[in-house]
Amino acid sequence: MAEESQDFIEEFQEAEDSFRSGSLMTVDIGSITTRAALFDLVEGRARFLASGSAVSTAGPPLFDASEGVRFAMDQVSDISGRILTQEDGRPIIPFTGGGAGVDFFSTTFSAGSPLKTVVVGLLDEVSLTSAKNLADTTYTNVIASVSLSNSGKPETYIDKILKERPDVILIAGGTDEGAGQSVFRLVNSIGMAMYLLPEGERPSVLYAGNSALAAKVKKFFDPLTKVFLAPNIRPALSVEQLGPARAILTEIYNQHHISKVLGVAELNTWSSGNFLPSSHAIGRVTRFFSKIIPKPETTGVLSVDVGASSTVVAGGFNGDLRLRVFTDLGMGQGLSGVLKRSQLADITRWIPVSISPNYVLDYIQNKIIHPSTLPATLQDTYIEQAIGREVLSRAVKESMAAFPKNIRRLEANTLPVFDPIVISGGVFTNAPSPAYSLLMILDALQPTGIQRILLDKNHLSAGLGAASIVVPALISQLLFDPTVFINLGFVVSPISRVRQGTAILQVRVQYESGHETTIKVQQGNIQSIPIPMGQRAKVFLDPLHRANIGLGPGRSTSMQVIGGLFGLVVDARGRPINLPSQDEARHKLLLKWQGAFLKDRL
Repeated sequence: MAEESQDFIEEFQEAEDSFRSGSLMTVDIGSITTRAALFDLVEGRARFLASGSAVSTAGPPLFDASEGVRFAMDQVSDISGRILTQEDGRPIIPFTGGGAGVDFFSTTFSAGSPLKTVVVGLLDEVSLTSAKNLADTTYTNVIASVSLSNSGKPETYIDKILKERPDVILIAGGTDEGAGQSVFRLVNSIGMAMYLLPEGERPSVLYAGNSALAAKVKKFFDPLTKVFLAPNIRPALSVEQLGPARAILTEIYNQHHISKVLGVAELNTWSSGNFLPSSHAIGRVTRFFSKIIPKPETTGVLSVDVGASSTVVAGGFNGDLRLRVFTDLGMGQGLSGVLKRSQLADITRWIPVSISPNYVLDYIQNKIIHPSTLPATLQDTYIEQAIGREVLSRAVKESMAAFPKNIRRLEANTLPVFDPIVISGGVFTNAPSPAYSLLMILDALQPTGIQRILLDKNHLSAGLGAASIVVPALISQLLFDPTVFINLGFVVSPISRVRQGTAILQVRVQYESGHETTIKVQQGNIQSIPIPMGQRAKVFLDPLHRANIGLGPGRSTSMQVIGGLFGLVVDARGRPINLPSQDEARHKLLLKWQGAFLKDRL
């Protein structure tokens, strides 16, 4: 992983050396919404200027992804006053002296069907697990798993391949200089299935097993289909190395959708080949972010994007990226995966009013069929936000197994210490108030220690990740720009075992004006301490009754804080948050927490 991180740093350094100032248009095509954003230099600094959105058109009735892009770009043009497209709808590239067009164009994509994937490995708990982990780094749907222990008769999985018509087969197995004959026995069986498929319907093969067999495997499959070779993803029993294979799988994803989805090839041309899956772009910006935070050795960066059909979780740890894509978790079609993973009570427990469980289930099922539906009543809003909590919580919990084992946590089974946490997705950005957004995030993630919460209000993460390839200097200038990511506030989440109502933290704030305020926060409460947006304040945190804010039980600290939308938030509700089992008591508590710091924002 260290070598991979170094390659990443050198890549950015080389790109930054060749950086040319100029304007940038980023486009992100989701399953429901297509978004465009315009960036340019203003007084010598890169700035976010405007964004536009339109209904995605990769599916019915237009079946042309580029049409939605044109609609979104027209919105940006109307807002910015800049002419961005030619008469035929193609973008004007490069920027002209007459004030039209942009210098750079990038596209990210998450619409379309996930890649139907078969994963192959020797041992279930070793290479097959690594092959599944590799598949989970982009938009795939694993339809079959084949290993020595579960393969049974070859005709069983040959029939499966013939029936399901996969798009790609991932083959792993054997440490370097390790098993050879067993791997090739599986390869032979896969080859038989390939031979039986019509030539135009054969899946691509990505081989990432024993490197000593790579040339032999390529020679075997070359007459049948496209073969991609990657370094062994499991070169040793205790080492998993996904980075190089992830990049190749990304290329397979790109080629598949360029050939299958009308308009994508045109977008790839506009982007000069700078076309990425949205998940890869989000991972890229998270990875870069993790290198420029103040203490990258001890703190990670977490990014989560909750879409309609899928959810992306990216953890950056000093340049080491851990990426997970859930193609069955989302706020639209992805709700089918929520129903498979969760009980209805996991959702309804966050609703602060009495609503029939049947009504909630009907709402979810309607949302699966009509994913672009928006909540029409306050009850529907509560349901939508309760679902958002469950999707965010479930995705992050299932991703934590892939995080480094030595990542800092205050206690076992709690969220690792991330700073910042970057959240995007319509359920958060379209909430009636950012107060709802922040409370959803805190309820779902239940962070511990001291962390900043950033809201990607305009869905710019993917665009910035893609832009880093062509204009890397843009990243370092924009990541901390308050117009790009909204700073919801610094959140202090102490861990304490004292009784409810006991004071566990004293907070003293010294403002730039010279004014000072001191507040004691009690166990079980959540409280916002105002710090004006963008202003600096000195904050002194003194835990009481051996509460732990991340430095050890009872240890105090002080820090400089830049005011966010909610200033400094102290979440003293305990970890995990325990909700009353009785409906009336639970509803009263949830509404109390809302009122604690939402009343001035609702």
